[in-house]
Amino acid sequence: MRRVLPLLLLLCSAGQFLHADDAKPDEEGLIRTAISSYKTAFDKGDAKAVASHWTPEGEFTPPGGETIKGQAALEKSFTEYFKDSPGAKIELESVDIRLISPGVAVENGVAEVILPEQEPSVTEYSAVHVKTPAGWKLDSVTETEAIVPQSHYEQLKSLEWMIGTWVDEGDDGSVETVCKWTKNKNFMTRSFKVHIQDRVALEGTQIIGWDPDKQTIRSWLFDSEGGFGVGIWTQTENRWTVRTLQVLANGEKATGVNVITKIDDNSFTFRSLGREVDGELLPGVDEITIVRK
Repeated sequence: MRRVLPLLLLLCSAGQFLHADDAKPDEEGLIRTAISSYKTAFDKGDAKAVASHWTPEGEFTPPGGETIKGQAALEKSFTEYFKDSPGAKIELESVDIRLISPGVAVENGVAEVILPEQEPSVTEYSAVHVKTPAGWKLDSVTETEAIVPQSHYEQLKSLEWMIGTWVDEGDDGSVETVCKWTKNKNFMTRSFKVHIQDRVALEGTQIIGWDPDKQTIRSWLFDSEGGFGVGIWTQTENRWTVRTLQVLANGEKATGVNVITKIDDNSFTFRSLGREVDGELLPGVDEITIVRK
């Protein structure tokens, strides 16, 4: 029951995001007026005024709960909520409202209810707004628990400084690397291009993520020549050591150890040692400095 009021606020408040393409300007203005009135009532903790923004037969179905019907029952729920949860605030995300007829609008979105000294609660909702002689009112609301995606950001945040565009320029060419987060910050992608004079000689993508089985940072590399590889990352203060195993386009296997050392937020060094291809030792790559573009 404690969740009733925040949801109702968000359902009405979200109307401020009504798409101009979907509603006539005068109807949008009326909905915005109702939104402002609802928010004022909620912020004051006025249960009776909040309930008045619903139709007399208005219904609300909370996550896993029984449907609450009618203004009297809603007012009772609001009263209990305001008593138990003083100072509640709400944030809206992914709000979408569509006017499906001159007198009916459907709203969907995500709400985060924030209470003092408590963890925010996140819900997804769907609401039906109807136009009545007394103005726009909430008629039906259904709320469900929002699915919070799993994220390995905490395990990867020590590499967040790599996000951005980086350049290593030499006398005969350059390497440009663009690093980005993927959705939910579960992976980082590093796309690189090797420029020799005026052409791209090689390009590829490295994906960096957390391996929950091995409890380590792992990377996967794919290049434009058809080669691929994996790496295991370990950190010592501002230095990351990456042990790599690659399969080249011709089927040969290559191993090595790459060392990345952060200098500051805008520069780092790179070197590679212990490089072998099918057991044959190759010269290492001397330390170079790479800077943010």
